[in-house]
Amino acid sequence: MEVRLHPHALERLQERGGTEQEVKLTVETGERFEAKFGRTGFRRNFPLAGT
Repeated sequence: MEVRLHPHALERLQERGGTEQEVKLTVETGERFEAKFGRTGFRRNFPLAGT
């Protein structure tokens, strides 16, 4: 599955300490849920680095 990220999303990832790979794994294998405006949300937990 191709996952493309908007430049703003990439900026937010850096601010929040996430990676593109985590986003792709979340979309491909995470929990799906209904979000606002007819969109689909994705959720997945990752362990903190260094713990």
